[in-house]
Amino acid sequence: MMNAVTQASKAGVATVKLLIDGEFVESHTTEWRDIVNPATQDVLARVPFATTAEVDAAIRAAHAAFATWKHTPIGARMRIMLKYQALIREHMPRIAKILTAEQGKTLPDAEGDIFRGLEVVEHAASIGTLQQGEFSENVAGGVDTYTLRQPLGVCAGITPFNFPAMIPLWMFPMAIVCGNTFVLKPSEQDPMSTMALVELALEAGVPKGVLNVVHGGKEVVDALCSHELVKAVSFVGSTAVGTHVYRLGSEHGKRVQSMMGAKNHAVVLPDANREQTLNALAGAGFGAAGQRCMATSVVVLVGASQQWLPELVEKAKTLKVNAGHEAGTDIGPVVSRAAKQRVLGLIESGVKAGATLALDGRAVKVPGYEDGNFIGPTIFTDVTTDMDIYRTEIFGPVLVVLSVPTLDEAIALVNRNPYGNGVGLFTQSGAAARKFQSEIDIGQVGINIPIPVPVPFFSFTGSRGSKLGDLGPYGKQVVQFYTQTKTVTARWFDDATVNDGVNTTISLR
Repeated sequence: MMNAVTQASKAGVATVKLLIDGEFVESHTTEWRDIVNPATQDVLARVPFATTAEVDAAIRAAHAAFATWKHTPIGARMRIMLKYQALIREHMPRIAKILTAEQGKTLPDAEGDIFRGLEVVEHAASIGTLQQGEFSENVAGGVDTYTLRQPLGVCAGITPFNFPAMIPLWMFPMAIVCGNTFVLKPSEQDPMSTMALVELALEAGVPKGVLNVVHGGKEVVDALCSHELVKAVSFVGSTAVGTHVYRLGSEHGKRVQSMMGAKNHAVVLPDANREQTLNALAGAGFGAAGQRCMATSVVVLVGASQQWLPELVEKAKTLKVNAGHEAGTDIGPVVSRAAKQRVLGLIESGVKAGATLALDGRAVKVPGYEDGNFIGPTIFTDVTTDMDIYRTEIFGPVLVVLSVPTLDEAIALVNRNPYGNGVGLFTQSGAAARKFQSEIDIGQVGINIPIPVPVPFFSFTGSRGSKLGDLGPYGKQVVQFYTQTKTVTARWFDDATVNDGVNTTISLR
């Protein structure tokens, strides 16, 4: 079997392959994109934008494989996931190095990226109970009713650049273990770590055609959302693209889940544990250079906690900006030069809007990596809710700070924001925490936890402007998403049954 990334003999630059029907194949496309190390600008490889015919071939391979895969015993599917999680665990350091090189995040954070996906694979190994139906005996005279949770067919996944390990692992393992086949489109910015995980899936025993991979941009996305053989589409990424995916997929009769943009708030009450809270805000705001859909991007200081602001600035100043593979790095580069320019533009808009730049990370210099896409920790104060830096998902190491007098006003402020991914409350008051979790209109709530992403046996539950579709991407909800319920009502007659004549009513007797 060929590798997912191989060295091209003429160009001298590695090329990322497509996976179609169990084989890693070179694309015949004329459109390629460089995969660039964001700390050095070195070209690591080239990724193809697959042709229409290649996308169609991947989908048709998945459709053909479904005919047999859907009948594979649950135990066999489960054992593949058990082997897969062991392989991921074994190869985690190697894949983390690839991930850091192409995405920029620190090596420890890259391992965390892989580990949070590994947790989903471990959960997938519980499919024997997750996919169980229900049974009721004797619902009417001699009548039993039971449900079956059956796979849908070909499912597709479209994943973002910021978690090239975790989010693909949210998708294809759960879809496959439920008996579906899958076509994955990783981010074209950093697909190499995803492909390394795909190689391990094949090694774990995923049969040919059950998992396929295509690369590309909007044309490939549109093909997955509109192809007649695709039954469901899972998406994680920006609000603009996620809305498009949801509409196009829905128009073509597919199930769609779109997890989209966010503006996550952290509300700080004066009774919170000061040092732990400041550490949490700095870690969640600036970790991964702010490129997390669950990053804390807004701090709401309530009452006397406004006095903590200088300490938050000092805490942020201690964070080390460097290439992700360097020891002791806290913040790596943002993913691309375009991303850096976008973040710098938003910082400039905040200055022009009248916010106070309490900490300016724009001029950060990283010796030895002068060409890297680095931005240091940046903090705005005196921010109002009509400013672009508050309303827009910055996706960089930028915290905006607002102040309100009371918890009620903090709750109202958060609930007015259109996004609904995550929120955190920092307090030592159980009464305040209970009020907050009851009244806040956000999908995922953290109490003294800034990034409340649940473990995979609970469901990821972003809401409002952060999510389209009613079922989350992992946990119990995703088993519902990747299966359809068939209800069977059965009556069996023995030889002694008395014929009670024709029944023309709608009742059973």
